[in-house]
Amino acid sequence: MLKVGVLGAGHLGKIHLRLLNQSSKYELVGFYDPFEENAKKVATEFGYKKFDSIESLINAVDVVDIVTPTLSHYDCAITAIEAGKHVFLEKPISNTVEEAEKIIALAKKHQVKGQVGHVERFNPAFQAIKDKIENPMFIETHRLAEFNPRGTDVPVVLDLMIHDIDAILSVVQSKVKSVNASGVAVISDSPDIANARIEFENGCVANVTSSRISMKNMRKSRFFQKDAYISVDYLEKICEVVKMKDAPETPGDFDMILQNAEGIKKQIYFDNPKVNANNAILEELETFADAINNNTTPIVTLEDGTEALRVAYMIIESMENKS
Repeated sequence: MLKVGVLGAGHLGKIHLRLLNQSSKYELVGFYDPFEENAKKVATEFGYKKFDSIESLINAVDVVDIVTPTLSHYDCAITAIEAGKHVFLEKPISNTVEEAEKIIALAKKHQVKGQVGHVERFNPAFQAIKDKIENPMFIETHRLAEFNPRGTDVPVVLDLMIHDIDAILSVVQSKVKSVNASGVAVISDSPDIANARIEFENGCVANVTSSRISMKNMRKSRFFQKDAYISVDYLEKICEVVKMKDAPETPGDFDMILQNAEGIKKQIYFDNPKVNANNAILEELETFADAINNNTTPIVTLEDGTEALRVAYMIIESMENKS
């Protein structure tokens, strides 16, 4: 079992503490939170060991789970990596691409592993269909959230949209060619609703929308590729695959057949893979333990997290150029 410590005991930090405490792959050593009142409360309420400094926690563990505000990710990660510890970083990896690149370089130098908490990669609905997504040419995503003051210190692109950016980059095997985006700040100082059109060098286009001032929550993605349409509902954890193949010579009574203007007939059929229920946060943390123990590549690498952040800033820059 790997000894793990958590930096940050806020809303998400408490979830990480609970899951790491349950995990058979980790031994939870304790946590550090700079807000003394909150730290004492968490220690008293849940019985986790409270450390008095970042350094003392880092020295007591093999793995450091960083669930602090984004602005402090870099400093926490650098301190942990320089002490030779593996790091799990909540998304986004850091505040700037430059910081993220320094984290990558330092992790290589000290030969430690890092993973970024892009949790939708572990969503059971996405896991069920990701292998069915082959060379998508058009992608549409909607990630809408009801207003929550927590998280409004960063633009909606870094708060919500980055989940979809990472998922898209994981299935499109091509470099980003251009980005065109617009956003509106409604109740925050930074955009609360944003739309981006991401074009890839291979011709794929992704149309990505995020809002944190919606009346209802929605987290849906649709992938269109040759002879197939794939939809994922991250919230309801359901997915659907609609495929087309050449129609049989003599279709059955219940076969769905489409005929285009040229007279070509295609049969439509549904291929809905089984969705295996899981706890996505627990799974991302435990696959990181596996990567460390087996010396394999983490599922969401530091490079993946950096690329998602790079594209997020391309979107932010495109929005700023219009304001």
